[in-house]
Amino acid sequence: MKQHSVYLVAILAIFTLLVSCKEKEKAIIKTTKIEFKKEGSLEIIQQETDSVLVTLDIEIAESEYETATGLMYRESMEANQAMLFVFEDVAMRSFYMKNTAIPLDILYIDEDLKIVSFQKNARPFDETGLSSQFPAKYVLEINAGKSDEWGLKVGDHIKYHKIP
Repeated sequence: MKQHSVYLVAILAIFTLLVSCKEKEKAIIKTTKIEFKKEGSLEIIQQETDSVLVTLDIEIAESEYETATGLMYRESMEANQAMLFVFEDVAMRSFYMKNTAIPLDILYIDEDLKIVSFQKNARPFDETGLSSQFPAKYVLEINAGKSDEWGLKVGDHIKYHKIP
């Protein structure tokens, strides 16, 4: 009789454990959608005519976390929105599209705010490094195809204003 009681207690313990694990599997993990946060505005100015080609609302990535994360985990970006990365130094830059679902044009910009190179139509989730090919202090990410649509060229420059 004692042996049957031990088996019964063991079976009940295993059953309780299995039910408890099943309930934990049903736990729902909520994710928060990352929304665009306007932190400034940016103008792209044509070199030859000194005329404004486009004005954009920008989110600014300055901290180490912000620059490492960028536009990752975002589903979309409006046509008039962009992300500006501001670095402390001028150096060769390389970006990739890990965890980035939005196809992008990446503009590399020097310390004088002039565009020095482009990486057009960066493919979502592609982890291939996309080099600046020239030293850059700023990087501007815009929706793919916009650099051609706006007629941007190396030598065009930017002007940006941060919202206080």
